[in-house]
Amino acid sequence: MRTVHRLRSVKVNEMPIQHRRWPVAIVCALAVLGRVGAAAAVREFRVDAAASQVTVHVGRAGAFGFAGHDHEVAVPNMDGTIVLDSADATRSTITLRFDVTAMKVTGRGEPAADVPEVQRVMLSDRVLDAQRYPTIAFTSRRIVIVKQAGDQLVLRVEGDLTLHGVTRPITVPVEVRLAADQLTATANATVRQTDFGIRPVSAGAGTVKVKDELEIAFRIVAR
Repeated sequence: MRTVHRLRSVKVNEMPIQHRRWPVAIVCALAVLGRVGAAAAVREFRVDAAASQVTVHVGRAGAFGFAGHDHEVAVPNMDGTIVLDSADATRSTITLRFDVTAMKVTGRGEPAADVPEVQRVMLSDRVLDAQRYPTIAFTSRRIVIVKQAGDQLVLRVEGDLTLHGVTRPITVPVEVRLAADQLTATANATVRQTDFGIRPVSAGAGTVKVKDELEIAFRIVAR
């Protein structure tokens, strides 16, 4: 005669006490692994000002713009934080601050004798008014990954730029290269002075003046 053995499902509360702890331990382990994975996806980088470069190009306008000179301005002092969430780019953030008082006219492409006066006017209340507004700041509101290939990303960064005491929205396409402990971001942006309450400097009854649009080139290195 054949004996048939029936298997009975065992509820957790019917298990021996030492076995009841297993499901709880497994859940805890999974939760820990989940937190570790999330932490690995989020990386924070601090801006390295010495390795970074921000340059502002000020062009000419007006009927006799050909008689003037373009100006190049370096922005050497900056700091900020970039938090990159590779699992969800929308949770990434960028905060940058630039020291207006440290901005320097490089003199490239213009007579050396003109540089001190251009520098003075740039920092004066006619333009940046560095004493009242010593900082330019940018804070991101939304970051979208447009393209990703290996350690290279193309981002669309939307945020708020504060300049001359005025805050305006701005969108900038940014190319990013990632390394083990370094992030390098490059971008070009156009900013209108009049959007921030700055009247472009002019001379000769307006026949020679600088363009309203400023072309800004960024290369930000963060570690």
